[in-house]
Amino acid sequence: MVFLVVIIAAFLLQMVLPWWVIVIISFAICGLIGKTGKISLWSPFFAILLLWTGMALYKSIPNEHLLASRVGEMLGVKAWWLVLVLSGVLGAFVAGISGFCGYHFRKAVLTKKTTS
Repeated sequence: MVFLVVIIAAFLLQMVLPWWVIVIISFAICGLIGKTGKISLWSPFFAILLLWTGMALYKSIPNEHLLASRVGEMLGVKAWWLVLVLSGVLGAFVAGISGFCGYHFRKAVLTKKTTS
């Protein structure tokens, strides 16, 4: 459930907002509906990995990977696909950590409320 909500919300909101909206999305969704820490870490991770890699391929295939190849040359990487993998993994890491923090923020707030 978390996977689907994150991927749909990220796809829709990234059309009009900057890339870092995935931090807010992952934090909020995992803070609201994350069942465990494991789900809250890996669901946003794989959702953004799939979304960003898919969108990068969607944008890169029509121009025959010209931009990805040039960015790869600037980074010192010879293969265009390494640029796509690197961007997908970087976004996935950010989303996964944000989701994990959202889950633990909810746990900290709920634990504090019940004890006082």
